[in-house]
Amino acid sequence: MTDETKTLSHGRLLTRFAQIGPYLRQNKCSEETYFFDCLSACVNAKKSPECREFWGWWMEISPKDGGFEYAYTFGKFDSEGEWKEENVPNKSSSEVKASLDAFYSKITGFIEGELGLEITAKPSLKQPKLGSAA
Repeated sequence: MTDETKTLSHGRLLTRFAQIGPYLRQNKCSEETYFFDCLSACVNAKKSPECREFWGWWMEISPKDGGFEYAYTFGKFDSEGEWKEENVPNKSSSEVKASLDAFYSKITGFIEGELGLEITAKPSLKQPKLGSAA
């Protein structure tokens, strides 16, 4: 972690990230990477709850000089509890994208607004940058 991102300890960041909503997966976080996800649209609601799969997204945010970098991926959360990168079908696409946009607005409000740091896309990001017209 850099001096700027040490303004909050790893534990305090986990607490603050958890307050943003049900997105943080603490068991997949470390001081180097914070893992967020959202199960946006059920693939088949007729299956029993423990067997359901969901369309959604996951994002990793990593501390860097002056703030954080992010990368996100769309895909399916399968019945094994694992994310698989897949194209989201058109019927679920707008719901999934809307949930990602809502989260991005919240996380940028916290990082930029409260912490006074920047959040930028990782150079390796394959998807369009969030918060841009792309």
